[in-house]
Order: sequence, then C-alpha cells, then structure tokens
Amino acid sequence: MDTQGISDALRGKTYFIRTFGCQMNLHDSERVSGLLDSLGCSLVGDPADADIVIFMTCCVREAADQRLYGQCNSCKSLPTAPSGKRVIAVGGCIAQRDGEGLLTNADNVDVIFGTHAIAHVGELIAQAFEDSERHILTAEDESLAALTMPWHREYSYHAWVPIMTGCNNFCSYCIVPYVRGREKSRSIEEVVDEVTGLVTAGVREVTLLGQNVNSFGRDRYGAPRFAELLRKVGETGVERIRFTSSHPKDLLPETIDAMAEVPAVMPHLHLAVQSGSTRILKLMNRKYSREDYLSLVDAVRERIPDIALTTDIIVGFPGETEDDFAETLSLAEAVGYSQAFTFIYSRRQGTPAAEIPDDTPREVIQDRFDRLVKVIEDTAFAFNQHELHQVVPVLVEGTSKKDSSVLQGKSPKNQTVHAPLPEGARIDDLVGKIIDVRVDRARTWYLSGSVVGAAR
Repeated sequence: MDTQGISDALRGKTYFIRTFGCQMNLHDSERVSGLLDSLGCSLVGDPADADIVIFMTCCVREAADQRLYGQCNSCKSLPTAPSGKRVIAVGGCIAQRDGEGLLTNADNVDVIFGTHAIAHVGELIAQAFEDSERHILTAEDESLAALTMPWHREYSYHAWVPIMTGCNNFCSYCIVPYVRGREKSRSIEEVVDEVTGLVTAGVREVTLLGQNVNSFGRDRYGAPRFAELLRKVGETGVERIRFTSSHPKDLLPETIDAMAEVPAVMPHLHLAVQSGSTRILKLMNRKYSREDYLSLVDAVRERIPDIALTTDIIVGFPGETEDDFAETLSLAEAVGYSQAFTFIYSRRQGTPAAEIPDDTPREVIQDRFDRLVKVIEDTAFAFNQHELHQVVPVLVEGTSKKDSSVLQGKSPKNQTVHAPLPEGARIDDLVGKIIDVRVDRARTWYLSGSVVGAAR
C-alpha cells in the first residue's frame, strides 16, 4: 500500500496507546503516535473512543504478559468504534518475541509489529482496516529508521532522545538482547542535530536513551564515545541532560569527568547493580564484581560528591542464598541509594538463567524483598535530608495527583518536589518552567516546601 493509500485508509481515525515497560517503550510509543498523527489520526484518552487501540509491550517480567492479555481481552467488551470498526495492535518486545504466537492468548489482535517494525505501523494498520486480515511483521532489521520518524511528545519541555538501539551484554536473566537485537548507535552529529532542534522548539530537558548508553559509539566508531556525546549535547544549550541505562562495566573515567564538567548534566546516575554478591553477579553475567561496583561508586562520588545514585536490584535470582542476599543488603546500605527499583526475579524462557534450578521457597524470597525495600526506604530518607532547608531548582511537571493546588516537579537529582501553587498562579503557566523551592520537609520519596522568587 502506498503512502496515499495509507493516509486515505487512516485519515480521521482515532487512536489510543497504552505503554508498558521502560523509557525506550515510552519513546517508541511517541514515535508511533507521531506517525499516526502525520497520517491524519487523532489521539484519544479512552480505548472506548478509539478506532485503533495499540499496546506497546515489555517482556522483562512475566506480569507484563498477563497484563497485556487482560487488556486485549477487555477490548472485546468495548462499544462499537466511532468509525464502525476497531483495529487492535500489539507492538514492542512481547510482539517481537512471540509474533503470531501472541494470538494464542489474545485472539482479537489484528496487527502485531516487532521492535524493528515501528516505521511500518501505519501500513500494517491501514491494511487491517482494508482487508480485515491479520498483519504481522517481526522481522529483524538493523535500520535506525524508527529513530528518525515523526513523534508526538507527551511533554513540550522534555524529550526522550534515543542514541542507540539494542544490547550486546546478554545478562543471563534478560530477554532484551533477543527482542531488541544488537547495539546500533546513531552518529554523534545526528543526535546533536536532534537536540539542537529540540532546544529551538523550547525543550529544556532531554533524556538520552539506550539499553547501555556507556557503550554508545562502539559499533560505529570502534570505541565508546559517550563522554564526547555528553559534552557536545551540553553545547546545544539544553538546560538539563539525563541518561539511562548505564551499565557499570562500561562507565569510563572520561564519562565521569564529562558528567562532572558539563553543567547541564544532572547530578543523578542510575547505575544498575542487580546484586551485591560477586557470586550471583557472575551467574548473572554482569562482568563486574561487588568490589568493582563499589570502587566505581567511589570514583563517581570523588568527582560529584552530592550525586544521587539510583539502581535496579533483583531479589531471588536462582541459587541466591541468605549470604548472597546479605551482601546485597550491605551494599545498598554502603552506597546509600536515593531510590532503587527492586524486583523479584521473573523467569524468562529463552534466557540462560531460566535453566538454573532453584528450590528457594517463595515466602523466603518475599521476606528478602521486604527487607531490601526497608533498607532502600531508609537510605532514600537519609539522602533526602541533604536538601532540608536548601533552595532547590524544580522543573515543574504539573500538579500533585492528590491535590490540584500543589505543584509537582523534579529537582536536578530527580527527586519529586511539592510546593503550594503561589497565590494567583495557574499551573498551566508554570508547567515546563523552573522555579526555586525552599525545602522545609524531606520525606522518603519526596521533598516539599514553598516557592521563592519568580518562575523562569
């Protein structure tokens, strides 16, 4: 079907997107949304009002599969679509992994598109409207075309900027390399040009995305050049730079130097440790030891003393003993994380870890998980005390979900900050602005205080 035929088939249609999983999935959703916008479709906030319902999926944990099947099946009870016909599409990692097999648990899906097929979404959906057949595209493609598609940003002041796709690490528990393929980096010039255009359009904060940003450029230039990229993005005039994900084995000294020396790079580093036990790290194929990780933390803090460190930790990896877990607890206490994403291990078929036998009772794993959460709550609370009675610059995101008279935003260290709306101020006038907040309460998961001075 040619471009005109696709536009004719989709013009005037409404669409709804629900996203599961990581920031890369969020960005993929924005690309899909931008493509549909360009073809004459309109975004709606409820699947009942949509001619096209799209689920962008994650397959890192088993719960994501079950949520997807539940969401797809719930579409069977929706009222008739505005146009008289509804197309259900599933994209992302589950689509890439399962392909047509997804229909076993979700038999009302019309379109399945893998992680490499985003650029073809319009064509696949248009064909489904035209012929009422199922259309499936999950072929692997080394192209970076999806990263240059039009996109529909959720926020005018923030942009996700993918700098690479894929992953070469093959951590033993992780399905991502199998569904997103090998690492493929964009050129430095292309990324810098994109950020320059975003700054011109009013974007104040960018988040550079990759499964392992620290190895950016290795495939293209023969060696990692993430430090150089950070410096060049810093020269665009963007006010805040964040990045994720950052693999410890590839965090080079020159990257730490760039983080310390580029003013726009925020003092926050997400450095996934996964376990504090060297024995478990080896089974995970993480390629660093407990001591390596702690040395890296010391090197980062030497250059950026007040940095906020966040992490990912898996509890209950096959074969984890109480001694292994005790090492995870002690590492978390030693590092003093400002936040951690903690997960109970989820077996993923097709990964090496899925073949490791494990008879640890579920209640033992749950107890370990609960103990870890308590440690993280304690370290997060302690870290946030550093901001008490300080003035913190906050990028305003909107209002608190609990109170529309309270604004909410993020500090440079990625802490959530609340403050009462100044008298006479409208939140619509403040979203995307930076305000100063004098912090008078520092809790585990947020800071709060009062606005001082004018927004900028």
